Amino acid sequence: MYNSKPHQEHDLDRLHQQMLETRLAVLVTYGEQGLLASHIPVLVDTGEGEFGTVYGHLARANRQWQVLEQGTEALLVFAGADAYVSPSYYPSKLDNHKVVPTWNYLAVHAYGAAEVIQDGPGLLDIVSRLTDRHEQGRSAPWTVADAPSDYIDGMLRAIVGFRLPIARLQGARKLSQNRSAEDIEGVRQGLASSTDPLNLQLAAHMRAL
Repeated sequence: MYNSKPHQEHDLDRLHQQMLETRLAVLVTYGEQGLLASHIPVLVDTGEGEFGTVYGHLARANRQWQVLEQGTEALLVFAGADAYVSPSYYPSKLDNHKVVPTWNYLAVHAYGAAEVIQDGPGLLDIVSRLTDRHEQGRSAPWTVADAPSDYIDGMLRAIVGFRLPIARLQGARKLSQNRSAEDIEGVRQGLASSTDPLNLQLAAHMRAL
């Protein structure tokens, strides 16, 4: 992705945190069928491999898994909070009207070649871990074992899993770092005064600049 130097994020812990906080990733591949993209929940194992490893699954009817099976590079997009930045947030506008709107956002791109998983135990492990992650915190968490085993076996036959060791990571943390300290604070205050949850999230991130 295009990412100017002031907005590049290289801190691995921050990159991993953004990935873990993203509930739905976008898997992008390119093959004989052209560009394909699927919106899927994934597991990010930050301790496996140099940059981490991503696990997920696709419906068997989704032909994208066949592209993964070929071992070509795939892209996973982890989009974070985003917000419109009005020129009116900049105190410098009072002295110089040469300002325009922009957009602040957080994003991580993870690249790698995936291994397709089709065996029952491997698939069961992926869906069980995914379920446990998203059921965590509920007063009565549902588990895969709560469903009849023959039903689960049938459902597993309808999906294909994947394991994607991350070969490289790109992170964008666009929080007005190319502006003056006064303008950055103006943007932070402007976003913090909003009732929009995403604006408030970005304002919180800007406090750490």
